[in-house]
Amino acid sequence: MINEIIKRNGVTYGILTGVFSAVFTATIYAVNINLFTSLWLGLSSIAFYLIISIVLLSKTKKELNGHFSFKEAFTTYFICSLIGILIGTTFNILLFNVIDPSAQDTVKELTIKSAVETMQKFNTPAAAINEAIANMKENNPYSTIGLIKGSLSSLVFSSIIGLIMAAFFKSKSQE
Repeated sequence: MINEIIKRNGVTYGILTGVFSAVFTATIYAVNINLFTSLWLGLSSIAFYLIISIVLLSKTKKELNGHFSFKEAFTTYFICSLIGILIGTTFNILLFNVIDPSAQDTVKELTIKSAVETMQKFNTPAAAINEAIANMKENNPYSTIGLIKGSLSSLVFSSIIGLIMAAFFKSKSQE
């Protein structure tokens, strides 16, 4: 049975991160679709998620009176990540497959253009650039299947971060 504090905080912060993800995506879509390829915006959102995770785990540990096992810390983080990813992915599926399916192609082309520019800056051989372009054109990360696959990858990456965070936030043994 999951501790009520862990469950409550994981769900609350999961909803917070999911809503943030949806609002963040909607804002980029509404303001300037070119921002989907912005490195600094992507890094800023990762920083936001890390800060929220630290706040979540700190708050939960405090509410548990400092007794926070590795399993409890990871469970708290995982619940938050799972809910946040589900909400964000659901919004993206609606945006890119129901509300404006043409945005898929626009963002895909912008991503390809950005990737080519980056590869050219690093003097990547033309053959490698052409191969990368062909691979990107074959895959559609904004289709429903592509978004679900992406969410699974995000969950795996998030779990790795969660393991690291849980190790950091767990209570020290009293031995």
